[in-house]
Amino acid sequence: MNPHQLSLPLDEFLARGHGPGIPRPRRIFCNRNLRMAGIAWVGFDMDYTLAIYKQREMDELSIRATIDGLVRRGYPEFIRAVPYSTDFPVRGLLIDKRFGHVLKMNRYKHVTKGYHGLRELDKDELRSLYHAKKIRPATPRYHWIDTLYALSEASLYAALVDALEKRRFTVDYDKTFGDIRESIDEAHRDGTILEAVLADLPRYVAKDRELAPTLHKLRSAGKKLFLLTNSRWAYTDRMMTHLLEGEMAEYPHWRNYFDVVIVAATKPAFFQDSRPLLEHAGIEGAAPIPAAFPLERGKVYEGGNLVDLERGLGVTGDQVLYVGDHIYGDILRSKKESVWRTAMIIQELEGEMIAHESCREDYATAEHLADHRDRLEDELRFYQGRFRELTRRIEQAHGKSNGGAAGGSDQVELERTRTKRAIERVRARLRQVDGELAAIERRVDQRFHPFWGSLLKEENEQSIFGAQVEEYACVYTARVSDFLLYSPLQFFRSPRAEMPHELE
Repeated sequence: MNPHQLSLPLDEFLARGHGPGIPRPRRIFCNRNLRMAGIAWVGFDMDYTLAIYKQREMDELSIRATIDGLVRRGYPEFIRAVPYSTDFPVRGLLIDKRFGHVLKMNRYKHVTKGYHGLRELDKDELRSLYHAKKIRPATPRYHWIDTLYALSEASLYAALVDALEKRRFTVDYDKTFGDIRESIDEAHRDGTILEAVLADLPRYVAKDRELAPTLHKLRSAGKKLFLLTNSRWAYTDRMMTHLLEGEMAEYPHWRNYFDVVIVAATKPAFFQDSRPLLEHAGIEGAAPIPAAFPLERGKVYEGGNLVDLERGLGVTGDQVLYVGDHIYGDILRSKKESVWRTAMIIQELEGEMIAHESCREDYATAEHLADHRDRLEDELRFYQGRFRELTRRIEQAHGKSNGGAAGGSDQVELERTRTKRAIERVRARLRQVDGELAAIERRVDQRFHPFWGSLLKEENEQSIFGAQVEEYACVYTARVSDFLLYSPLQFFRSPRAEMPHELE
């Protein structure tokens, strides 16, 4: 051994784990190439994007306020004691207001799971209701649960349908859901929910200490930042003060992080309509005035529209990256109405990746079983073809025999019998493999979510929510501060897309 060679502390090296890469739960994932070097402006939504709400606490608050509203509307007092589960819903579900069902679909709008109240619908029920004709989610019969804010609606709806029917009430499913929606909207309008949140921000909002350094890092690289939120000024000011005030000495006020601030934006209408952009007076209750261009740092604006904002920023669309959590209001509409680049915040993503990692052994087993099933199906086709051929030979031999021709078919009959047994044996093995795969699928689903499985997948397809993320979000990640781990000039590259014929 060379006396000048340093020894390698192998045990210490192996204990380091995954090396210098960014941990998977903190990574930014790319659907289409994005060069951050070409981004001049980065815009942010506030609620559920910069402000990460504690979901269980927010759901409890929303449900209590909604039940109060329902009782005022004439619902019986016993609904205050109805058991509900805030763990029941996920994003991407569809409410069928005709039958009172909550449904999950894959990317092809094929219904794969469903519940009536808290009772799971079996395959025959799903098939009879949803597999004979095309589902049209955009019609008034259905309602999307596509935001974290809306999860409480699905929780309470399922609980009420369950409880009312058990007490033998006749339930108007459409009206019940409409009453829930109106009650929760009323609780937001009259300040019930917003005032409760502002009165105890640490209870309802998870403060991310890496948020301020993330915004600072983007600004230090020459990016300009804007805030575009549907929340009104008073709430926005209190929330952003809680999130950013005093976090960095370089920024004495939260507005110092942003070059443009727009409140009460009414997305998704902001991307489609032509509401005027107004300058907020900075005093609650004072009338706003029409905004002057160019937009000025330090001022607060409200309302507005896509065209005026791009004019005010002085950039073309593909130089803007907008970061939001709402698949429709933030991501889909901005992508369809502009050429802005999009980054989606998926708060559930960290949990999804932990569950995915825990299923690696099951995934490997399922892949092996799927390959075995393919081989069995090839074998079955071979034996079925052989059986048909032997049957034709026997029928031809019988025809010749009836016509007076000599000849026997005992050997062919014997071979057909053996072939039939082989077919039965292969079919039995296929049933066994299908059963094992179904058991793995159920086990994997339970690791993700006890009712619905993975947020982004459904069986071997993407869920409809996952398909929307892939189609409309250029990149996606779990929280805004994940950008802190990357260079502000990062080139995010999408993986090579493969079609089925390209797979091994």
